[in-house]
Amino acid sequence: MSDQNHGDQAFRKDDLYGRWPEMTYGGAVSFLRRKYTENLSGVDVAVSGIPYDCATTYRSGARLGPRAIRQASVQLAELSAFPFGFDPFDHLAVVDVGDCFVDAQYPNQVVDAIEAHITRILDANVLPLSFGGDHFVSYPILRAVAAKHGPIALVHFDAHPDTWEDDGKRFDHGSMFLRAKNEGLLKVEHSIQVGIRTHNDSDHGFDILTSPWVHRNGVDATIEAILERVGDTKAYLTFDIDCLDPAFAPGTGTPVPGGLTSAQALEIVRGLGALNLVGMDVVEVAPAYDVSELTAINAATIAHDLLCLLAEKKGAVRKPLGR
Repeated sequence: MSDQNHGDQAFRKDDLYGRWPEMTYGGAVSFLRRKYTENLSGVDVAVSGIPYDCATTYRSGARLGPRAIRQASVQLAELSAFPFGFDPFDHLAVVDVGDCFVDAQYPNQVVDAIEAHITRILDANVLPLSFGGDHFVSYPILRAVAAKHGPIALVHFDAHPDTWEDDGKRFDHGSMFLRAKNEGLLKVEHSIQVGIRTHNDSDHGFDILTSPWVHRNGVDATIEAILERVGDTKAYLTFDIDCLDPAFAPGTGTPVPGGLTSAQALEIVRGLGALNLVGMDVVEVAPAYDVSELTAINAATIAHDLLCLLAEKKGAVRKPLGR
């Protein structure tokens, strides 16, 4: 059999649309087997890793998250998307631009390096999908996105509000969204946090759907609350994998019991197609603490389903299977 159109499409395939057969257990691994390239011509979404975790307050290791998420995406690149029933890459041009070079030994350069990396993507009118790294990486990403689009709504899935006291200087994955608010990067009146189950003395103007609220009220009510809050405002979606209960995402730095199930989280994400997304990230996957790739597989699936929402905006139509 000729291997002309088989395998290693991450660097062999020229066309940005469609896909060809791969061994799930072999070949060059990019996110969803998309082409590795820095050429952003004709691209809708650029995937990149931000392998930085020096702002953690408990267990480090999320710098290896981008690699783990890419590896965990191999099965998702094999079949049509569930429950969508289509191949998102028939409609959406996605590339993997590799990882942002972040030199942790020069912390004074970290924010500028990440912001410049995302700015290059945005300047090409391409939507960035980023993999952390710890959650602090969302702050320089938001700086770049807000510079492009103006203040934006934040749709934030997490166990923690990440709005604790901030002095504008510290590198802390638990305070950067207060800094983003204080710097005018966010439209807080249209921003919402989902899955929260740690205490903060102030909500700082964010609408908060705690994890117990989601459990009591269900997926449909959660989707409705998010869409009502955000409306048609340009939005940035950030998903800290510790939003999931540790039973579903043990491989993270600050696990908190009582979180969302993977089924709840996926159904909520799949219901957010009406959002006007201008950027997305999935963060805090720390594979050293993972079990059988559970955390990385959930992270990869969340990111995959976000791409499916964008594919629908480009004309893909859901073809549901069963009830």
